[in-house]
Amino acid sequence: MKIFSSPSPAILAVFLVAGASFGARPALAQQGPGWFVPGGQQPHAAAPPARRDARPAARVAPTQEALPPPVEIPSGMAGAPADNGADAGQTAQIPQAPVPDLPPLPKGATPPAAVIGVLGVPEIMRGATAAQEVERVIAERREKLSADAQKEQATWRDMQQALSEKRSSMSPEQVHTAEQSLQERITNAQKSFRDRNRILQETEQYSLSQIERQLIAVIRQVAESRGMNLVLHRSQVALNVNEFDITDQVTAQLNKLLPGINIAPDGVSPLAVAQAGAGNAAAQPQKPTPTSASPTPPATRR
Repeated sequence: MKIFSSPSPAILAVFLVAGASFGARPALAQQGPGWFVPGGQQPHAAAPPARRDARPAARVAPTQEALPPPVEIPSGMAGAPADNGADAGQTAQIPQAPVPDLPPLPKGATPPAAVIGVLGVPEIMRGATAAQEVERVIAERREKLSADAQKEQATWRDMQQALSEKRSSMSPEQVHTAEQSLQERITNAQKSFRDRNRILQETEQYSLSQIERQLIAVIRQVAESRGMNLVLHRSQVALNVNEFDITDQVTAQLNKLLPGINIAPDGVSPLAVAQAGAGNAAAQPQKPTPTSASPTPPATRR
């Protein structure tokens, strides 16, 4: 469930400027959705005059161009009618197999009567404090990434302008060295911005997945407390009464159990942090679990 805006267009402008100036690989053109336009009807050719000895041709029902032609079976093959002259020119079609008559299955347990509840997940995510925190942090990091990309883009323009002004006073080897240095800087910066953008998307997805897992448990908790055994999305229900809606209760319980969320630092992949945490937990020695020994019964005096 994505609730945030797409990355800033300024990040993509960095790659376009680099490609236009120094022969970078062109961006892939987006292909628009195709539309099927049926062809116009072709004019019917004039039918030749009928001869007296000619048999009337069989009428063929009009078919759509998108449908495949019927399967033809040459005469003389097994299962095909022999060509005796009476049915010449007609096409034989393979008959469809009949629907099998299956035996009934043993009767299973009858499900309970449905007690239905509805909720709106987008409304819950907008009201969740943890989701609001994720939105704020991701927006700040996206703005910082966009500002850094614009700053780097301006630096490229300045370096390119300076190189153009000094080109006449430089030797070909110096020009080649300067162009190669600038191209290496552009390539490294492009890779850095792609990595930062990827980490930003991973941080957003990982943080939202933590909220979603907690939300599933909260929905089950609230539904059980109301005696509901079937919860539907509000967008899938055409009409319901307010007593069925548990959106507010789920939002309040989610904020109570998950007021905030741990977000990975800027520039650090949350997957790497999670893997490092799992490795540290596995490396720690496990403490022995104390067992309760049964007391020794006192000795019996004789």
